[in-house]
Amino acid sequence: MLIENIKQLVQVEISSNIKLKSGMEMSQLNTIEDAFLFIKDGKIAGFGQMSELPKFEQNLKVGQRMDASGKMVFPSFVDSHTHLVYPASREIEYIDKIKGLSYEEIAKRGGGILNSSKKMQTISEEELLRDALKRLDEIIQYGTGAVEIKSGYGLTLESELKMLRVIKKLKDLSPLTIKSTFLGAHAVPMEFRGKQEKYVDLVINEMLPQIAEEELADYIDVFCDTGFFTVEDTERILEAGMNYGLRGKIHANELDYSGGIQAGVKYNALSVDHLEFTGDKEIEALLDTETMPTILPGAAFFLGMRYAPVRKMIDAGLPVAMASDFNPGSSPSGNMQLILSMACILYKMLPEEAINATTINTAYAMGISDELGTIAVDKKANLYITSEIPSIEYMPYYYGSNKVETVILNGEVVA
Repeated sequence: MLIENIKQLVQVEISSNIKLKSGMEMSQLNTIEDAFLFIKDGKIAGFGQMSELPKFEQNLKVGQRMDASGKMVFPSFVDSHTHLVYPASREIEYIDKIKGLSYEEIAKRGGGILNSSKKMQTISEEELLRDALKRLDEIIQYGTGAVEIKSGYGLTLESELKMLRVIKKLKDLSPLTIKSTFLGAHAVPMEFRGKQEKYVDLVINEMLPQIAEEELADYIDVFCDTGFFTVEDTERILEAGMNYGLRGKIHANELDYSGGIQAGVKYNALSVDHLEFTGDKEIEALLDTETMPTILPGAAFFLGMRYAPVRKMIDAGLPVAMASDFNPGSSPSGNMQLILSMACILYKMLPEEAINATTINTAYAMGISDELGTIAVDKKANLYITSEIPSIEYMPYYYGSNKVETVILNGEVVA
């Protein structure tokens, strides 16, 4: 496939070895105007300016041509934090939030995650799979090419296995690149209130061995925060996960200065996510580590929470990723174009920084930046072609409408 007459080819890299962008690098975005891009065997095989195409064409066999006059080509969004396998929506709790109840208050009375957990016990794998496929189709339309999906609405061995088996099936059925994360420690079930350590024992001694035996998870996660799991709980679970070859991806510091960031860094977590409560100590802990700070704007916006100090983090030299947190309770949207706009509007990121935060840095947070996140030769051909737009800045500026016209995943047009 040859895409030609591209108005602007965005986020091109000569090398596919670039794993992430940090600090000032986040404002750097390489582009080629009046460009072409060639795809072969599902991968990016070459690109350049249209003036170079005649010479390039001598050495290739073109099957399909696409004219992108007036349009731009971007690498697909990578959404490194979602909970999009869930049994039902939770719009009634949304009304409770409008009336003034906090996320913690709803959780304490058995709502929130526990509400989804009850419904997870009875729903079939077939229903979960059908609904999740619809959500995946939806996010593809908005330009997402890779997604991480967590368990965590099961909270029993049977239901956690059910969720993870569905995610495994999604990997086979969807053209998206998918990673699976075991989040058995998402909330403490009501029957374990007051004896939380026994539930942690259950996660470690019963759930984890079975999940590892069936190879159902790529990563392991813990909700380390006030009212959920302690640093001690988190470290026990992360250590157990490491014994099974599962690297951590931590929910941290959404509700308070929980110590979750430091615990994640201590155990070399691939990412620490949420981070509304991030101060100087947390920034210092993250500097010069392999842990990606990941912000979830949708949750902070939907819950009316404080916003993570993203400008301070970038100015200190940190990388920052931005993901959707698509889930039924606190961020019921997987639209990464909206996350791109929120990054600029709510967190004062430059458009270039926001694009890096939703592509190469989220690819790093999924462990796939060697194959996705930028336009580079030999990377997977996951990209989208926009409608006719005037500039790169227009993508976050013109929020609320879908600027994606064509989606290509694994070298094939899928939308």
